[in-house]
Parts: sequence; structure tokens; C-alpha cells
Amino acid sequence: MGCSLCNTNIESDRPEMLGTYDWLNDIPDTSYESNIVEIRFKGTRKEFFRNEDGIHLKRDELVVVACSPGHDVGAVSLTGRLAELQFKRKVKKPDRYEWNKIYRKATPADVIKWEEAKSRENKVMIRARQIANELELNMKIGDVEFRGDNTKAIFYYIANERVDFRELIRKYAREFSIKVEMMQIGARQEAARIGGIGSCGRALCCSTWRTDFTSINTDAIIKQGLSPNAEKMTGRCGKLKCCLTYELDQYLEAQKDFPNELLSIETDKGIAHHFKTDILQKKISYKLDRSDGRVFILDLEDVKKFLNMNKRGEKPSIEGFAEQEPKEENMMNVGNLDQSFFTKPAPARIRFKRQGRTNGNLIQKTIEAKK
Repeated sequence: MGCSLCNTNIESDRPEMLGTYDWLNDIPDTSYESNIVEIRFKGTRKEFFRNEDGIHLKRDELVVVACSPGHDVGAVSLTGRLAELQFKRKVKKPDRYEWNKIYRKATPADVIKWEEAKSRENKVMIRARQIANELELNMKIGDVEFRGDNTKAIFYYIANERVDFRELIRKYAREFSIKVEMMQIGARQEAARIGGIGSCGRALCCSTWRTDFTSINTDAIIKQGLSPNAEKMTGRCGKLKCCLTYELDQYLEAQKDFPNELLSIETDKGIAHHFKTDILQKKISYKLDRSDGRVFILDLEDVKKFLNMNKRGEKPSIEGFAEQEPKEENMMNVGNLDQSFFTKPAPARIRFKRQGRTNGNLIQKTIEAKK
């Protein structure tokens, strides 16, 4: 999960973006053990570089790194042994990884140029969307990221189908006088870059600590016995919530003790049908056909015992398992409310107006009667 020690970012307006908790911060510096350094850029983009010159680097320091073409500016997120372990975990084919080097620590001139490049991003993104609409391309420009040397920009886009954006690239290069790189992302990646607050009231997992965006299907909802409500089950990205998989293993482990099918139980009061299941608590709710609305909550072991009794032709009694009715003192009794609350006298200003209208009506009726 995210924490106060890893919520730093090169973007001051997005402090919650992806950071990495340094589990080795309580041991001596390990940067001499490996020259691999993890650099953090805008949003969720991170890359690994070689510290070939042996520059002494600390976390969150701005550095100038090589890229193709030109150079970029980023913040150090990991160094030493921890960066090497992170590289092995995230890079599937390390032999084919294209290494770039770290040039130097960022100077004030580098930072000024980098800030100028970042200041262009919002205006360029708006104009880029307008150009894409003019070309009638079925795509959405989600974000724009300028390199630190202000000569190249990455345009992140979302598209549900193949898009021929060759003409779009030419227009972008002519309009913005930069080199253009198009990068397709999914809805989850866009939500991670933009960020936001989830229904739990916390920052989105994808924009704070989650780095892998695996596909999630409806089986995760069914196996946990959750309500298939589209509004509750979808996140800011419009896809199923990533947190649906966090407790899935515990539910699958608990379901091993359940029978393949929860059959109805034939009791001495009639047939009780399966109503609801609490998988983790291993409790099952049953309801009789002609009951008064009561729900019978049974433990899993009791259900197995009753089903075995049905197989032997016996009809168990489940009266002792009835759910307790809600206590009356916890219910609102409208009859006991103070009725004077609803018959409070009107304010003086309104009361005088009412009296004026009433007196006027009486006088009018008296005049008509005399006539």
C-alpha cells in the first residue's frame, strides 16, 4: 500500500503518484553494490538506467538521463540492491533491455528548461485533441508528456481499434515543432495517470502503488458472492475494480469446504431454500416457503448434517437457528413522537399575513351580506 515515505513525486501537484517503499532504508547505503538506478518520470512511467560514472545519488534527486533522441529529466526512486531486485522483478527479458546512462545531476539550467517543457503539456494536449477530432479519428488523447530537453513529446492515447495516425503525427510535428511519439494505453493506465478518489474514499490503487494491470472478469464477483451491481463493481476507469482480486484467494480457499451445490433442506416446518451465503464466516441463510419473513442462519457443519439427515429420510428442526428480530427500542416509533413538533406556531411575519388575509375575507363577506 502507499505510505508517507513513498508518496514523493517529481510532480508537486500529484504527491500520491506511484512511489516505492524502501524496505532497506534502515541499513547502510547499498548503491555501491549495483549501478542500476530506477528513475521516475511523469505519472506512472519508470525506467532503469546505468550509473556508469559512479555518481553518488540519493532518492528524489533530479538527474539528467540519456534517451533516444536527446535527454530527459527525472527523479531517482531506487538505487543499489533494491533497484536491482526491482529490475529483475519487472523486466521479463533483461538480456534485451536497452540500457541508457545517467549523465549528471540536474543543474538549475536543466530544471528551468524542464519546467518550461512541462508548462506546455496542458495546452498541447487540448490542441492535440482538437486536431484528432478534425481528422475524425476514433481515438482519445489522454495525456501528453514532454521530454526534459523540450524537443520531443509522448502522446498517450486510447483506442478500441486500429488507428492510422500517420497524418496525425505529421500535423502534430508541424503544429508543435517537436518530435512525436504515440503510445497506446488502456483505460486502467489512463486512470493511473490521471488519478482520483475511489469509492473507498482513498486515492486510486493504480495511481499510488499498483503497477500490474491484469484483466479482471466477472468470476471474481460470482466467487465472492458479491452483488452484480455495475455501478458498485466498476472503478473510475469504467472497468471492474482491481480490488475485487485482493480477497479472492481467501474466498477460494474458504469455498473448498462448501458442497458443490447448496440444496434445499426439508424440515419439519416445510422446505427451506438457500437465501444467502457468508463464505468467510461459513454461515448460510435459509428461508422457509411459507414463513413469516424470518431467516434461519446455519453454520456450514449444520447444513451438512441436515442434508445427510434428509438423505436418511429424516426432517430436522431449524427453529433454534432463527435470526433474532430487531429490538423495538432501536426502531423509530412515529406514534411516540411529540406531535407538537409538527404543530409549531408559524413565525410572526407569516402569522400576521395569514390573519390579514382572514380578516379581509371576513370583512368582504360581511359587506356582501349587508347588501
